[in-house]
Amino acid sequence: MSSASDPLAALGALPGVAESVESVRKAVDRVYGHRVMRRRSGEITSEAALRAARGSAALSGADWALEEVRRRTDFGADPEALVVGAALRLTAEAGQLLSIWRQSPMRVLARLHLVASGSAEEGDVVGRPRLAGEPVDEPLVDLPLPAADEVAGRLDGLSRVVIAGGSAPALVTAAVVHGELMALRPFASHNGLVARAAERIVLINSGLDPKAICPAEVGHAEQGPEAYLEAFKGYVSGTAEGMAAWIAHCGRAVELGARESTAVCEALQRGAA
Repeated sequence: MSSASDPLAALGALPGVAESVESVRKAVDRVYGHRVMRRRSGEITSEAALRAARGSAALSGADWALEEVRRRTDFGADPEALVVGAALRLTAEAGQLLSIWRQSPMRVLARLHLVASGSAEEGDVVGRPRLAGEPVDEPLVDLPLPAADEVAGRLDGLSRVVIAGGSAPALVTAAVVHGELMALRPFASHNGLVARAAERIVLINSGLDPKAICPAEVGHAEQGPEAYLEAFKGYVSGTAEGMAAWIAHCGRAVELGARESTAVCEALQRGAA
């Protein structure tokens, strides 16, 4: 397929991207090949989801210890609890939307925002892209906010790319979906959480991580918010070097997620978890 009809394909040819793709594939294959996965994969998937939610929430300002996330049942008491609750709901919901994603990504994104919001408190801004003049609550990203008409056009373009499919590696597609949603911040709130949930959907749906045991959210959080934002600025720059750096950052996040689940497998094998 030509780069004109497959706009993500050219990104796979950027310097260093092929190496990132191969490194991610090897990391994913290693954890899938672990002997614990043959009989306890459901436990690994559940634990990975919990850790993914914790990591995504940490990048949105609620950096809780894993055991605190595990033990809590009330996520409506304060702003950080609301973020953690939203992240947990999104991680659970992502797996229910896989069959819809390739046919209607905008429907999935609307659903993700609705789930993240958790209630009707935000009024009629929930579940739809923002209109001109509507504010956005996304404290992590302080870059200029694209205008609503630009958001609409770019979301349409992103949707067309997803529906068309193509030859780009899953890592490249996931990184672009994540980066584009962060750049656009199309919703009134929870854009970072939604962007990372969408990345998760691409990684699972593509077949790279079908059992959802290599949570990129863990790796993004482990690399830290400063590195996350610096790499994201590379995506926003649109330069070849910046795009390659963002894809590499997302690849490293998947590798770190795979490493996390490998550690869980090892603990289960030892009988310590």
